Amino acid sequence: MTLPARQAYVDAVVTNYVRLPGTPLRPSRLDRCFARLLHGQRVPLPVVYAAFVLAIARREIRTATQPRLPAIRTLRYFQGAIAELLQTPLDPAYVRYLAAKIKPLVAEKDAALRSGREDTSDSRVS
Repeated sequence: MTLPARQAYVDAVVTNYVRLPGTPLRPSRLDRCFARLLHGQRVPLPVVYAAFVLAIARREIRTATQPRLPAIRTLRYFQGAIAELLQTPLDPAYVRYLAAKIKPLVAEKDAALRSGREDTSDSRVS
């Protein structure tokens, strides 16, 4: 599998990262550096996407009685999930299933991005 040019890859990673619930509205310089590192390690974009979906589903699909987890402050938060999926890939159908489960949360974050406000919702997908 060939990777997109470095800048296109970095843009794709950080654009999807900031759309995730619990992440900052803008990527930091260090987030961009980490995305460049992933490109240099030739991590396929579908693996990064699957790691985003898996990690966010693990974080957000909880009961409303469980305490809210602290915000994600760095793209490196997903490093463990990326390593896990490079070792043991998920079935693409399962990634689609999890993506559908977190879709309302991503839509909420997209609305926050459009309005320029921080994501402060406390909703959970169950």
